[in-house]
Amino acid sequence: MESIQVIDEPFPATSKQATGQVDGVLTEASSLAFADRILVTLCQDGRLSQWIQVPLSAPSPAAVDMALANESLLPMSHLTPKTLLGGGGEERESLAQLYAVQIASYIARRDSEERRTLVVGLGLNRLRPEREAFFDVLELIQKVL
Repeated sequence: MESIQVIDEPFPATSKQATGQVDGVLTEASSLAFADRILVTLCQDGRLSQWIQVPLSAPSPAAVDMALANESLLPMSHLTPKTLLGGGGEERESLAQLYAVQIASYIARRDSEERRTLVVGLGLNRLRPEREAFFDVLELIQKVL
C-alpha cells in the first residue's frame, strides 16, 4: 500500500473572521471566498440555523446599472434570496432574507463585476427587526468582506 504524502499548504480560499456585538450578544462573523460562491456566516453561541443563497448576477445588465446608481441603504431590487435550510417561521425567514439581500447589495455595490452566488449562514439567537441590531450586523459583516 502506498503511503500518502501530506503537503502543508494554506487553504486555497480567502477567508476572514471578526467578532463583535450584535444586539448585545458576542457574535462571530466569517467569510470564505470560493471560485463560484461567497460564504458568509454570523454565529452566536456556536450555532447556525438558517442558510440563504442570493445569486449576485442579474437577469439583465440594465437592472444592475440602475441599481448601482442608487447609493442608498435599500437592498438592490434584482437580488432574489432563497432559503436553503432552516426557517423558524415566516417572520424570521423574511428577516433573514432581508439580511442576506442587504449583504449581497453591499458586495454588489462594492464590486459591480461580482457574479458569484452569496451563501449566508445565520445563527443569531434572536433575529429582531430593530434598527440597532440590523446595523450591528451590517457593521460586523463589513469587517469580513
